[in-house]
Amino acid sequence: MTSEEFVLGFYRERENLMNLYFHPKSETDIGQLIQSLQLDKEKAKALKLIVNGVIRDVMYSILLGIDGEAAIGDRQETYKLLDEDNNELTGGEIEGYAWEYFQNREERQ
Repeated sequence: MTSEEFVLGFYRERENLMNLYFHPKSETDIGQLIQSLQLDKEKAKALKLIVNGVIRDVMYSILLGIDGEAAIGDRQETYKLLDEDNNELTGGEIEGYAWEYFQNREERQ
């Protein structure tokens, strides 16, 4: 696995979560809470933007924290993350891919 594939996994997970939460027949706790609000289209769209933004910011922060570029909690450290083949995923590349997938792509959409 490469650093880009690792970040892409987080990006796709965010898309999966959004689809789960906002599917009309969602069986997740969050999906059911959203449905129970019975929002009109405008408010549902606003809520979707909020939830998407929260997930984006959390995942981006975690990825930067893993790469040692941001604090996790109150500690900022450098971590060494290896895949199952012992390839290192950390070391500065995660930050760049996290920006590309979670920030730069958002500006284009």
